[in-house]
Amino acid sequence: MSVSTQNDAIDFQQIPAVPTEPIWRFSIEQYHQMICQGILTEDDPVELLEGWLIPKMPKNPPHRVATKLTRNILEKLVPDGWYVDTQEPITLDNSEPEPDVVIVRGDTRDYLDRHPGAKDIALVVEVSDSTLERDKLGTACASRRTLKKRIYARANIPVYWIVNLVEQQVEVYTEPTNLLQEPTYQQRHDYQITETIPLVIEGVEVGRASVQNLLP
Repeated sequence: MSVSTQNDAIDFQQIPAVPTEPIWRFSIEQYHQMICQGILTEDDPVELLEGWLIPKMPKNPPHRVATKLTRNILEKLVPDGWYVDTQEPITLDNSEPEPDVVIVRGDTRDYLDRHPGAKDIALVVEVSDSTLERDKLGTACASRRTLKKRIYARANIPVYWIVNLVEQQVEVYTEPTNLLQEPTYQQRHDYQITETIPLVIEGVEVGRASVQNLLP
């Protein structure tokens, strides 16, 4: 039997534990109370997804660049009465994700006493670099293609984009369905680097975004 050295020692506190007993799910109200009372702060890298406190994945430079590029392009396309925000909370039924980019109805001052909700959202965008690969390996993370997609479909958010840096494409999901049973999007279209994506707000195409300009 080999003996581990100190350098090889495993820090078990850093390994996500899988509970073997029933655990508590938080409501949106309880989550907000924890924030208001200082139990959770800006230094805690978590978001509420389907009642669970899920660690947010760290962002590498290409992720940051793609987020900024996407915001810049969408800001040029959105019509009056809408604005673009990045990495800020939106409040849904049992989740409060922080999408990389989101198009919101109105003006940011309209949300001084609450975060935007599902009915205020025209589009959510998540940037994915290594996350999709981690999902294939089965590790515990907030999957853009499964958990996040299910959350946005359940909220009936009409359009969901994944800026997929690994495969150099943008996945566009539309037509949320089965909102109560198995929420998902009926349609998926993958746009390649030479293509442009229609930006649709409330069923109306308001412009087109080049995939190449969204990718670092």
